[in-house]
Amino acid sequence: TAFLRAKSDHAKGWLLDVMHCLDMIPNADFTLDDVYHFEAELKKKHPNNHFIKDKLRQQLQVLRDKGLIAFKGRGKYQKVRL
Repeated sequence: TAFLRAKSDHAKGWLLDVMHCLDMIPNADFTLDDVYHFEAELKKKHPNNHFIKDKLRQQLQVLRDKGLIAFKGRGKYQKVRL
């Protein structure tokens, strides 16, 4: 998670929020729909963001690029180092 140091507070907040959501999913394998279940909770935390699902997908890509999760295709992911 050392890459978080280089992120702005706003970006860090989103990444940490998404990582927390992933921690709440009990299985190592999860789907995009599993992550979308946190949309209402994230909307409360980020009321000015009207594109929560888009932001979730973006943050999953960041976590994938950092090797914390793996994209398995067709909306399926796996936790690698969370």
